[in-house]
Amino acid sequence: MRLSVDFKSLTFRLWLYFVLFAAALILLLLFLQVIFLNTYYEDMKIRETQRIAASIVDGYGQDGLFDELARTTRRNDMYIQIEASFEDTYRVLYSSYNYTEPVNNAAGEATDETRPAPFPIYRKEIQAMRQQLLNGIGSYTTATITNPLRDTNMMAYCAYLTRNEGQLVLLYIFSPLYPVESTIEILMDQLKYITVISLLLAFLLSFGISRMVTKPLTNITNSAAELAEGKYGVTFEGGHYSEISKLADTLTYTSAELAKIDNMQKDLIANVSHDLRTPLTMVKSYAEMIRDLSGGDPVKRGDHLQVIIDEADRLSLLVNDLLELSKLQAGRQELSISSFSLRQTIENLLNSYSLLAEQESFSFRFEADGDGQIIGDEGKIKQVLSNLINNAVKFRGDSNLIEITLTQRGNVVRCAVRDHGVGIPKKDLKHIWQRYFKAGGRRSSAEGTGLGLSIVKEILTLHNAHFGVDSEIGHGSTFWFEIGAYKSGE
Repeated sequence: MRLSVDFKSLTFRLWLYFVLFAAALILLLLFLQVIFLNTYYEDMKIRETQRIAASIVDGYGQDGLFDELARTTRRNDMYIQIEASFEDTYRVLYSSYNYTEPVNNAAGEATDETRPAPFPIYRKEIQAMRQQLLNGIGSYTTATITNPLRDTNMMAYCAYLTRNEGQLVLLYIFSPLYPVESTIEILMDQLKYITVISLLLAFLLSFGISRMVTKPLTNITNSAAELAEGKYGVTFEGGHYSEISKLADTLTYTSAELAKIDNMQKDLIANVSHDLRTPLTMVKSYAEMIRDLSGGDPVKRGDHLQVIIDEADRLSLLVNDLLELSKLQAGRQELSISSFSLRQTIENLLNSYSLLAEQESFSFRFEADGDGQIIGDEGKIKQVLSNLINNAVKFRGDSNLIEITLTQRGNVVRCAVRDHGVGIPKKDLKHIWQRYFKAGGRRSSAEGTGLGLSIVKEILTLHNAHFGVDSEIGHGSTFWFEIGAYKSGE
């Protein structure tokens, strides 16, 4: 079986980046440890030697200095020498070389007195460092020399301890640099093992991490494919990461909402089919009755024809509402914007309800705070008011009072329509703007298309208005909307 690798997959990219990152770290470690080790080691030796020299300068002339110098040379594997000028010669005052030489008298004869002897192999180097210091302008000088005994590099340091007109006291320090080469060989051997182990760990860790990251994404992709096939209500599984879990939760919520929309669509088709079938059946039945039974009876014929007219009006209202809602939701409805008095619009609309109010024994209470001058499509806003008032009339319950209030606060005009019916359960409040949705417990005193609140929502959305409903079980519902007030000069 041929193994195929998707070079653009997240799994491969994560693995590759992780391995490259590990390799880059190893190369950086190799570069710093091997290439810069010599420079770093020498700089460190210079700083260390300067520190030791500064402490010797500070302690020169104090008791116990030579004992401290002996300990320093043992700890740091150094050679230290102090010499002073006497006329045209330089005499060794201290040498970490553990030998002495006799002191000759004026006649050149050896005496019983001895003094520290210089380390013979550094005699030429000391003379060169002394001359370099005397010819320079600084208080110290450094140089890298070759150790003649071991053929390794040494760091030579020469500085003034005292610099008086009558006498000079000079300090010499020789520190080996030979551990560098052996250290590099050790580091190279270690880096070989470190490279193999690091790359192996990087390979395994990157593969495991990439699988942990991509597995939940693969599961989400598979679930999304099921959702695309119409299997609504799919649950998306998250992973070990907050971002992926949030994505899964969002897609699960989306899937649930699509399932609701699908059910609503099926309900819509069923409701529309029912609403169309019933009046059509009535029209057909009463037409047959006129043909077969009441054609010669003017009274019965008139009653039957009235039923046909009523059902035809109901069909017309349903078709018009469906057409209106479709245009609004498709964005094909253009608004005729103008400034008008919302108070006057409400009053004119309530006048058309006066006869119905007398016949069905219910009343309106309208309270207005100001004229409510707004900018919008007066015909569409009137349709919103009509639908809200019709809704309040249908669901007024045992109370026959419907309250309408109009207030203005600053640049906002608020209109509210309240009934005193049974109210709407809280769980249904966010769904009442959907087509054909019927809140639990609400009973209508009149028939309607079930599209009124959906049309209200779409019209108010086109006007960029805020709207909502406040309801309490047993105390009725208040539908309200807020729209921008008209400003003079606009």
